[in-house]
Amino acid sequence: MASVPSLASTVQQRLADALTAALPEAGSADPLLRRSDRADFQANGILALAKKLKGNPRELATKVVGAIPANDVLKDIEVSGPGFLNITVSDKAILDTLAARAADDRLGVPYAEKPGTTVIDYAQPNVAKEMHVGHLRSAVIGDAMVKIMEFAGEKVIRRHHIGDWGTQFGMLIQYLIEHPHELDHKDSAASGEEAMSNLNRLYKAARALFDSDEEFKARSRDRVVALQSGDEETLALWQRFVDESKIYFYSVFNKLDMEIDDPDVVGESGYNDMLDETCRLLEESGVAVRSEGALCVFFDDVKGPDGNPVPLIVKKSNGGYGYAATDLSAIRDRVQKLGADTLVYVVDARQSLHFKMVFETARRAGWLNDQVHAVQLAFGTVLGKDGKPFKTREGETVRLVDLLDEAIERAAAVVREKAQDLTEDEIAERAAQVGIGAIKYADLSTSASRDYKFDLDQMVSLNGDTSVYLQYAYARIKSIIRKAGEARPAAHPEIALAPAERALGLHLDQFGETLAEVADSYEPHKLAAYLYQLASHYTAFYSECPVLKADTPEQVENRLFLCELTARTLHQGMALLGIRTPERL
Repeated sequence: MASVPSLASTVQQRLADALTAALPEAGSADPLLRRSDRADFQANGILALAKKLKGNPRELATKVVGAIPANDVLKDIEVSGPGFLNITVSDKAILDTLAARAADDRLGVPYAEKPGTTVIDYAQPNVAKEMHVGHLRSAVIGDAMVKIMEFAGEKVIRRHHIGDWGTQFGMLIQYLIEHPHELDHKDSAASGEEAMSNLNRLYKAARALFDSDEEFKARSRDRVVALQSGDEETLALWQRFVDESKIYFYSVFNKLDMEIDDPDVVGESGYNDMLDETCRLLEESGVAVRSEGALCVFFDDVKGPDGNPVPLIVKKSNGGYGYAATDLSAIRDRVQKLGADTLVYVVDARQSLHFKMVFETARRAGWLNDQVHAVQLAFGTVLGKDGKPFKTREGETVRLVDLLDEAIERAAAVVREKAQDLTEDEIAERAAQVGIGAIKYADLSTSASRDYKFDLDQMVSLNGDTSVYLQYAYARIKSIIRKAGEARPAAHPEIALAPAERALGLHLDQFGETLAEVADSYEPHKLAAYLYQLASHYTAFYSECPVLKADTPEQVENRLFLCELTARTLHQGMALLGIRTPERL
């Protein structure tokens, strides 16, 4: 269906037409419309125009108001202060617009004007290593941005750049050759926990032997050479580590309620065949130069504490490749083979300098340009309640799966307290939806660039800016609709709206504009903020406006209509954040 213009865009157009009619000498001027607490909207563009035209702003404002023809959208326009316009739209315009949104599967949200192809690089765990709390943000933020951009009509290609290559694999593979049953499973259907247990045990044993036995250390280093040169036996054992790790990764992502498909997992090893050519192209073009035997790229604005330039090392002096060679090869692959015009990297802010240098190198090489750009969606650190980096009491990094399990456990207590007619299985299902939703929302409601405190007590609270508050608002609406009997939701544009109904209606109308801004700026916290405000508006509406006991049957239908559209908007918005909205809590 066709998209539905928002009331703001309709009002903006009416004012722009009136400005042109009243003040033709001003050309095409922007009314500078914004939401206001004095009316529905305020326009203050006439102040700037008055300076340009050397006129009295109040007189010009009055002239513009006089040029607006009678219509059923603008109920009242007041000239205020030094020439502001305070604008109130009609109740009918609000309900007509909302009815058009309700008639559309997409709630009237338009597709992006010029959709392209975006590769989003997120959720990047390391093979043979346990996922910890540091992996949470990349996964959650990346998954939300994939969903939001796909909803906007963008072609999104997911990439999980897992750490599956490097010197540590020589040690692991050599140990497995000498202890061939370390990755065997007790039964054919391996669980994620069993896979990680095997990997952990093997890694610790291999590391202990590597540190204590010089002969094993030498054999391990020889094994690295065999791996890098493509020795079949070595590659087959390396593949076992990758496959074992994937069993574990997918179990964690499944618990996070995230879908990760095998073709989307392209680790460091996926670009091995391109590394040599990448280096050759950089050197031949003069982008990279030899320095002390290494292939380096230098930047005028990147200097170390000693004032000397800090280079991006593409190839080490010993012939080994650094992360930069892999990242630059990945850019070439994503632009030239996948046809991407935007590359988004959901990566820790502490890697910002590395990516700044990589992107600039790719620009100098011509792989990025005015038509193809890359951006790092940098995120901050997860902190404990004490405001310090999140660790266990023993000072170790917190396992991600332990956090998820604890969140589900806490949520089960909240659901059990509220549950009236739920079975134990239903309580367990809701607990997972509430607990995982609570973790995701706490992350996504914080600006990605900021650090945030991981506080499960707050996350699963029914009060405040939490996903549980939003889920409860949704479940409450569904309960009202179930109790409505034969009464059906229906918009009645002829009915006058109470202040709480107007506020709710105007906020519902902003959904599409919010999504467009979020997709454009890669800021999912703005969608979370919108949804929290929506639930807050609904709570005020619910307390001030009886729904099923409204004065007339038409008013009951109209309020049920507002309830249903709020529920659909909450459901769609939460789904784009990767959060479930159970119909009963």
